[in-house]
Amino acid sequence: MRKPPNENTRRCILSGDREARAGLIRLALGPDGAVAPDVRARAPGRGAWIGVTRAELDAANAKGKLGGALTRAFKAGTVTAPADLGARIESALARDALDRLGLEARAGALVTGSEKIETAARKGDVHLLLHASDAGADGSRKLDQAWRVGRDAEGSDLRGMTLPVGRTILSSALGRENVVHIAITDRAAAERVTLAVRRWRGFLGDEVETEPCANGAQGSSASGATLRQGEA
Repeated sequence: MRKPPNENTRRCILSGDREARAGLIRLALGPDGAVAPDVRARAPGRGAWIGVTRAELDAANAKGKLGGALTRAFKAGTVTAPADLGARIESALARDALDRLGLEARAGALVTGSEKIETAARKGDVHLLLHASDAGADGSRKLDQAWRVGRDAEGSDLRGMTLPVGRTILSSALGRENVVHIAITDRAAAERVTLAVRRWRGFLGDEVETEPCANGAQGSSASGATLRQGEA
């Protein structure tokens, strides 16, 4: 007998792959028949789920394949996929990840400033390390090494995640000056941030298979090709 699908998984309307919904992107249908990103999966009604990169989504949208898949998923007469849906999803994912960082900052779950981060990392207090896209290579390598020392992972390729935005945007999101590196010092907060960042980077098609999970262990590939999503 075929086992019923796990209630926490969904099927991507484009790839057909079924994966955990926590890392997927939900689309909601508006009263005008247009779909919009619902990255926090809070909008009422039926949803459609995708697990492809922005490039793949844009290509499917341009060819009309996305519209057909959405019509079948929502079982509605007229469903419209905006031409800039990919850009809207990317913006929503960025906002979700940056808002999450802001919340963790206000909760006291993260540290900024290279010296403070290095000290916390060497003590083993860092559960996740993040770098701005415009961070200097030497500074990032120094903090990566300190993190490996603190995690007893010397000789490994453990290193921080590089975010898709620079220091100006990170500083604004956290309400602090010159934020180039971020260390998450709370395990649960690190898991929340990791999920948000992986979804964001996965949609952009960034390769993150050699980067760490929130617990400091090496994670599996989380590129757009593997962040697959399911149906509502």
